[in-house]
Amino acid sequence: MNTLAATARPDTAPSPRWALRRRLKAWWLSRLPATDTCTLTQRNIYILPTRGGMAFALLVVLLLVGSINFQLNLGYALTFLLAGCGLVSMHITHGVLRGLTLHLRPAPAVFAGDAVLLEVVMTNPGGDTRHSVGLRYQERRSARTSSIKKPPTAQERRRADSSVWCDVPAQGQASTRLSLSPQTRGWHAVPMLVVETRFPFGLFRAWSVWRPSAQVLAWPKLERPAAPLPPTRAAQGEPLQAVRAEGSELDGVRAWRRGDTMRQVVWKKAARTGELVSRETTHAGSHEMWLDWHGTQLGDGEERLSRLAAWVQAAEQDGRLYGLRLPGKHVSPGQGDTHRRALLEVLALWR
Repeated sequence: MNTLAATARPDTAPSPRWALRRRLKAWWLSRLPATDTCTLTQRNIYILPTRGGMAFALLVVLLLVGSINFQLNLGYALTFLLAGCGLVSMHITHGVLRGLTLHLRPAPAVFAGDAVLLEVVMTNPGGDTRHSVGLRYQERRSARTSSIKKPPTAQERRRADSSVWCDVPAQGQASTRLSLSPQTRGWHAVPMLVVETRFPFGLFRAWSVWRPSAQVLAWPKLERPAAPLPPTRAAQGEPLQAVRAEGSELDGVRAWRRGDTMRQVVWKKAARTGELVSRETTHAGSHEMWLDWHGTQLGDGEERLSRLAAWVQAAEQDGRLYGLRLPGKHVSPGQGDTHRRALLEVLALWR
């Protein structure tokens, strides 16, 4: 999916008109219920003519005036035919959205600055296919979780008009994905979403605003390139001069346990017997590595968290037994993807 980069612009004070409009908009949006499942009904669908629809209405009025002045019977027929087509178009446009159910699936955690795909599933209970249903963020700047309160530029307004379009089959489902890029660690609320359509002729635009309740967790941004891992120490606290990577020497095998890395699994034996077994190494379970806040040797707090996050990734890839030490927070040494995600979550939410 193509992502749009934010453009820098000088800091300008918002006009009073824009500030008032923003306050009214915030008040209206605050009254919307926060939910991850939204059903579109007549109460939350809005419809207005587009620019093309306004031009079409003006054309119908001109045809009517001309038919009246020149007493053209065929002119009357054409005028009322076009007016009827416009009314039918309005009914169809509104019906494309009416009855759709939108569900936002839980989003996985990502590192700050990386993009996560938000998947929205649209369910159509009706017997007709819903064509040209679009989904977008209400404000494109929200896709980058920007906290700057400024009026949007013309370029940002054009980006806000970019939607992901799909057709929802009759009595079926369709999935759409939107990219979200949190720039800082911690929890980030999913921005307001707009579902819209201009089907069939583009004379009317029907839309609805959806306020999801889901949040996306952003882990600290990884340090690149990552610093070398701290030395591994014995469980009794004695430093090791040289430690072999887990799985490098095979002393035996044992039954697979939750938390074992993919490198520990003996795949040849698993292919023959169908039973998962893991390598038992000389130092597995007896040596541990502590990722310490004070051992990062950095001054800035966010830089320390970035280095610790990179160490967590590297220690897990090497199959180490590692723990975490933060001011006022200790996590015992462990191993496996569950342990890795738990440590990254601690780093993401640490204050």
